[in-house]
This record gives sequence, C-alpha cells and structure tokens, in this order.
Amino acid sequence: MKRREFITLLGGAAAWPLVARAQQPAMPVIGYLHGQSPERLPHLMHAFRQRLNETGYVEGRNVAIEFRSAEGQTSRLPALAAELVNRQVPVIAATGGVNSVLAAKAATTTIPIVFLSGDDPVKLGIVASFNRPGGNATGIHVFLQAMEAKRLGLLRELAPTATMVAVLLNPTNAAFQLQMKDTEDAARALGVQTHTLNAANEQEFTPLLTPLPNCGPERCLSAGTPGQSPAVGRAEVYPRLRT
Repeated sequence: MKRREFITLLGGAAAWPLVARAQQPAMPVIGYLHGQSPERLPHLMHAFRQRLNETGYVEGRNVAIEFRSAEGQTSRLPALAAELVNRQVPVIAATGGVNSVLAAKAATTTIPIVFLSGDDPVKLGIVASFNRPGGNATGIHVFLQAMEAKRLGLLRELAPTATMVAVLLNPTNAAFQLQMKDTEDAARALGVQTHTLNAANEQEFTPLLTPLPNCGPERCLSAGTPGQSPAVGRAEVYPRLRT
C-alpha cells in the first residue's frame, strides 16, 4: 500500500467515531417547573423519577431533567417558564401549586404541559373541560377544595368546643379567592367562625406563629391547604395557635 493511500485510510478511520456521535439522537429533556422547591418534597421527586424509570427513562442515561424552582416566590414563575420554553424542552411538568401551571400555560401554546392541581383547572381556564381538555395542557386534578368541609369537620371532632378556625392561605395563589370562599362556606355550615391568615412565604409565615386575638384554650384551630400554604409540614402552628 502506498504511503499516501495509508494516510488517507487512517484519516478516514479517525473520523468514524465523530460521525457516529453526530448521528446519535439528542437526549430528550423534560422541563420541570415547581412553585416551591422539589428538594422540600423528596418523596414526590422519588416517585417522579421512579415512574420515568418504569417507562424506560433513566435520568442522565437517556433523559435529562431541567429544574426551575420559584422557591415560593410566585413572581419568578413567568421568567422560569420562559427559560424552559427558550430551552425548547419537548414537555413541561408543572407542579408545586397552580401558579406554575398558569405560568407555563402563558409561556407557550405549543409545548405540552402536564400538571398536578388541587384547584379546579376548568374554573381557572387551564383546560376547557375534564373530558376534553383541549389546548396543550393536561394533567391530574386533586379535589382538595371539595374536601374543605371534611377537613374542617375532622378538626371539629378533634376539638368539639372550638368556635374559631384559623385558616392559613397563600394570597398569591391564583385560586386564593376560591379557597377562601369554600372554607368560609364550610365553616358557616359547621357553625364556627373563620380567621384568615395570609402568608406567601416563610418570612411572612413566621410572625403568624403567635396567639390569635380573643383565642383562648380550645377555641382556635388551624386549617391549611396542602401545596398552597407555607405552613405545610410545620406542625408547631397548631399548639401555638391554640394557646
């Protein structure tokens, strides 16, 4: 073999791995938009990754996840959603509160959005209907608001002499007015008064851990809405509100 032909063959062989790499499909990316912080809910993130694994997708091997967390600051969600859209992710998982779903919905009308919501997605305009959601969003609606009467009823059983219920809500939540109305209606049916406490983040929540006005022993209870209130997982609010 002539020296020139050998060099040509060697040069072509060296390029083979580069061509092979160029032909490999790009790893799909899932955009994950969270209103709070996924690190605070490790069991949910474990379930998310586990289900991906069961369907054949392993993070870092054949799928990547782009996390965007608002850390409880609702005003950050539109910009974070825009980042995922600019990243051109093929799908966005929006969770950690209905505000993340609304931010994703406002950022794109083409990228599919999968959401988890404790608030009525039809009333909020996220989907057209439960049977035919339409648009680019679909997901799971957990009927938390329909449970307000049951939740307050359980609190009443725990403290049957209670006459006031302290309700801790996040005023920046898009469903704030609906939550407050449902809770007030349920409390009225039980014959108890409500005292609404508003907190959008940990800084606003801490000062609320003080006795309520005119709140004696066994007169006050606390009812929060899972996923929407910074009080979730902070059990010390109950005894301190009741003293």
